[in-house]
Amino acid sequence: MAGVMRTYSIVLDPDPGGGFTVTVPLLPGCITQGEGVEDCLAHAQEAIAVYIEDLMAAGQPVPEETTSPQLLRVSVAV
Repeated sequence: MAGVMRTYSIVLDPDPGGGFTVTVPLLPGCITQGEGVEDCLAHAQEAIAVYIEDLMAAGQPVPEETTSPQLLRVSVAV
């Protein structure tokens, strides 16, 4: 039996040495890494699946993203 498909926003932050750190804003502590975008997507899918499995095993509710986060840039004079 196939599971329920859920969609989550992820953030790819460039690492100084190359690659990216990937975070999932709706799932605190759900973090992974990847060398390129496709690698990051695959690792994020795996990390999210494990995170959700852990929530379900603990009897915790699984958060659903109802709105997407916005990424904005702000300039600040220092």
